[in-house]
Amino acid sequence: MGSTETVVVEIAGASVWTADGAWLLRDVCWTVRPGEQWALLGPNGSGKTTLLSLAGAVRHPSAGTVRVLGGRLGEVSVWALRERIGIVDPGLRTPDWLAVEDVVLTGATGTIQPRWDRYGDAERAKATRLLGLLGCGGLIGRELKTCSQGERQRVRIARALMPDPALLLLDEPATGLDLPAREALLSALATLAREHLALATVLVSHHLEELPATTTHALLLRGGRSLASGPADQTLVSEIVSDCFGLPVAVDRIAGRWSARAAAGWDGSGR
Repeated sequence: MGSTETVVVEIAGASVWTADGAWLLRDVCWTVRPGEQWALLGPNGSGKTTLLSLAGAVRHPSAGTVRVLGGRLGEVSVWALRERIGIVDPGLRTPDWLAVEDVVLTGATGTIQPRWDRYGDAERAKATRLLGLLGCGGLIGRELKTCSQGERQRVRIARALMPDPALLLLDEPATGLDLPAREALLSALATLAREHLALATVLVSHHLEELPATTTHALLLRGGRSLASGPADQTLVSEIVSDCFGLPVAVDRIAGRWSARAAAGWDGSGR
């Protein structure tokens, strides 16, 4: 799994606005290289999902340029690009009666329903291996409907990895998970980063606690603009995170994991 590209995503001066003139992104520049593990952070309405849709070749910018896996949006087939991008979509509605390994198999064909004639021994072995990599080997043989939300999320990641993508996009993968499920998910993502060194990932979150310890870079958005972008140890710091979320925040990092809390003395009044 990996990419021969020297740059996975290259966004230059990208802006996005709606038909009624509402700005979603303003003049954002961003570069993602192979093997980088990015966190995309910001408050509600900051433009995170819009930026992720540009990186995923799901939408075009209103202005500026976006290159994904060497192809400039507007000049190449987005369908060809999407075959090399893994998107973990919590809204994906795969049939609950499918066994988890069969859900993963559908990632090989990019379909919701299985294409049984397209899956051979190699695909089945790969699905089994990916489930094991993500700590879900014990789920093999179980119907999806018997799995917890956290287990389903890891199954979705395994599904997204079936086509050997060069880029993996995760939109708030830890939302709604309890503590054990969140920690299992983050452990799986850390294992994935160590096992597939060329795979670039982008994880959208509101919370620093939901970032795996293997996160290498971070982009912080506020009001559709890039507030800070670069190595995680330089961007995920108290001053920048405070500016991003509009309140005084104290950021700590222990054993590679981040945490954030309102700074001492802040009373919630905005003063």
